[in-house]
Amino acid sequence: MRVILTDSACKTKPPRTGRLEIADLRQAGLVLRVTSNGARSFAFRFRHPDTRKTLRATIGPYPATSLEAARKRAREMATQVADGKNPIEVRTVERQSAPTRTFQALADRYLIEHAERRKRPRSIEADKRNLRIYILPKWAARDFRTIRRADIIELIEGIISTGKHATANRVHSLISKLFSFAIDCELLEANPCARLKKRGVEHPRRRVLSDEEIAFFWNGCMRKPVTVQVGLALRLALLTAARASEVAQASKDEFKNLDGEATWHITGARTKNKHDHAIPLAPLAVQTVKAALELTSDNDGYLFPSRLGHGKPIDRNALLTAMKRLGLNASPHDLRRRQGGARPSP
Repeated sequence: MRVILTDSACKTKPPRTGRLEIADLRQAGLVLRVTSNGARSFAFRFRHPDTRKTLRATIGPYPATSLEAARKRAREMATQVADGKNPIEVRTVERQSAPTRTFQALADRYLIEHAERRKRPRSIEADKRNLRIYILPKWAARDFRTIRRADIIELIEGIISTGKHATANRVHSLISKLFSFAIDCELLEANPCARLKKRGVEHPRRRVLSDEEIAFFWNGCMRKPVTVQVGLALRLALLTAARASEVAQASKDEFKNLDGEATWHITGARTKNKHDHAIPLAPLAVQTVKAALELTSDNDGYLFPSRLGHGKPIDRNALLTAMKRLGLNASPHDLRRRQGGARPSP
């Protein structure tokens, strides 16, 4: 039976026995099969490009699959046949490769093949955290090829709605990097993030501690609940303007000639710009380093070893936590900004 399929035609009375097959005159190859129990489903009939044997590829049940969607899928299959492909074999291959096309699979490859090879540990952890908290809960099971610009905007705006503008921009950058990685791996043709402006509004920190705040910090960082070890690390951060991670992970052998022209040598592997960095140490900084050394054992390789052992340094977050406990509304990074005034005395 051949007719121009309509929704009314799709609801035709089922046969008493067997099944009825209705071919669509508007889309070649599209057929609607109606069984005696009233079940209706679309399929695409075609000839195998090589054997010329007539085959039938399932499209989906009606009305769960609309007539419009069935025609669209039939057109796609007709194009495949015209290109010499078997739609059934194409679908089988797609199903087998589906697990590798999820956003989760792309994220895993990005972390292993890009982030862990080229990024610093801190950046890797930030990527993992943003994926775990903001991206994968939304997209883990999605085919990354189906993610569009509108999807990205929706996700980013969801983060901004919670007031996290800076986080939204970091997540935006990460998504763009993931899609660029997919292009480099020839998994995508275009990056849906291309030329998409960051939507979060950030206000750079300009926090500068006053002389009174520095004096309060200098004394307060050595009192409980801040440990002496962490307090000394914070003092060294203030005296050298080094980053919290550089201070926390400082090894003993980086400090040279403490009884003369003392210098702290930080290798490029630990600096943000990847360049070696030599910091002259003022007498007060030398006193701080020596005080920290007295708290270590001969087996400790780090100036500020973790109390948990395992031969590791303290975590940079310990410095951030200590700053919060001081109640100054400042971070270790704020210690790097300077204004006029004398240094606090020990």
